Amino acid sequence: MRPVSVPSIETAFVVFDAQGSGCRSYGVEEMGQRWFVKTATTATGRASLHRACAVHAAVRHPAIVGPVRTTHGPAGPTLVYPWYDGDVLNHATAHGADRRGLARFQHLPVPQVQAALDAILDAHLAVSAAGFVAVDLYDGCFLYDFSAGRMRLIDLDEYRPGPFVLGADRLPGSRRYMAPEEFVNGAVIDERTTVHLLGRTLHHLLDSAEGWRGSGEQRRVVERATRGTPTARYADVPALVRAWRSGTS
Repeated sequence: MRPVSVPSIETAFVVFDAQGSGCRSYGVEEMGQRWFVKTATTATGRASLHRACAVHAAVRHPAIVGPVRTTHGPAGPTLVYPWYDGDVLNHATAHGADRRGLARFQHLPVPQVQAALDAILDAHLAVSAAGFVAVDLYDGCFLYDFSAGRMRLIDLDEYRPGPFVLGADRLPGSRRYMAPEEFVNGAVIDERTTVHLLGRTLHHLLDSAEGWRGSGEQRRVVERATRGTPTARYADVPALVRAWRSGTS
């Protein structure tokens, strides 16, 4: 069922207004159905939501949570998404990061973790096929339903058509995931940058306080994907996925 109007924040059962992204989000329930609504509060937030509209218009995948309704007004786009239960692996706000979800995820049985990683990789095959590159991908984009054992991707608002030349001193994102070129004004950002982000994703989600939980072959794939020199990585997302699934680098 699609909402016939944008649900009001006055009826919200939860509000997320300390994200530091220039956006405010909230959850509402109407006629027994829950929705996640995202609006902009700054010019940066408006630009981000315009990018989100472009991403979701071009990319469709079951693991990627896309809006069911978008309205445009003086304050910019308002996006209404279906509400899905689950835990964001890194609940990052302007006040800090809460990675309890990540710690819990890292201790799941390895086959469950591998299945979640497959969903992330499959989704990025769709991103690649649509001509987009990943920007600001980190564990705050991963919504995991521990009851159902299902991974979903959220907040892909900074993804952009690629390749492109970075016209600033850095891109938005978490240093734990970002590639070196994302900090270089004038650098080319392309699929090798996405490969690095995905390599860091594979590393963080298959690691734990007790150490690496994947195979030696998978560790070598991660090492190649996250090399500092872009040309030393896999050339594109399909090449990374093939290597990961064959267990060879």
